[in-house]
Amino acid sequence: MVDQPILELKNVSSNYGNIRALKGISLKVFPGEIVTIIGANGAGKTTTLMTICGIVPLREVEIFYMGEPIHGRAAETLPPLGLCQVPEGRRIFPRLAVEDNLEMGAFFRKDQDEIQKDMEIVYSLFPVLKDRRKQHGGTLSGGEQQMLAIGRALMSRPKVLLLDEPSLGLAPLIVRKIFEIIDDINKKNRTTILLVEQNANLALQTAERGYVLETGSIVMEDDAKILLNDPRIRKAYLGE
Repeated sequence: MVDQPILELKNVSSNYGNIRALKGISLKVFPGEIVTIIGANGAGKTTTLMTICGIVPLREVEIFYMGEPIHGRAAETLPPLGLCQVPEGRRIFPRLAVEDNLEMGAFFRKDQDEIQKDMEIVYSLFPVLKDRRKQHGGTLSGGEQQMLAIGRALMSRPKVLLLDEPSLGLAPLIVRKIFEIIDDINKKNRTTILLVEQNANLALQTAERGYVLETGSIVMEDDAKILLNDPRIRKAYLGE
């Protein structure tokens, strides 16, 4: 691990209307890591990612990417910098073919030869997408749509990938497959990943470090294995 974080939040607060959703949270993600944020529904996990991406209104915010401030930047300016989010609920383009969805992930790129190479890499990670490349995204299963959403993000060549609830609504076998691919993306590409996930057990098994979020505040942070074996975490989030 290097000393300089690739992504850092310092005392970040944000609001939904009059509701204070985040209450001064700070976290660091270092290059090549998988870091997870776990917590109950409504804890502020998705809000954290949306705040990083400049989508929710800001109250107090200092967010740094590769050492440079990005708070206040428009969301669409971040993928060209290498910071890309896979949102909760996938949000693919249901009326576009699979291959067109993937090309949308590279909309800001001009290197056509490299785009085609990256598409083949995505197809190697998700062979089912190659089989369905002419099929409309909306006709895919939930697991296939999640694969497409991740593949679309990879087409931007991200340095940091923000994953929001990738297991949501998926069958256990598909969830396992998705997390194997997340691990593969991290290890093969050295893509840094910030993972928001309600499945605390699987998230902590996959990540190197973790943060626990409760009602907009970080209440614990540690190595993922330590959190996984902490009795308080096991009781609160693993049903033990």
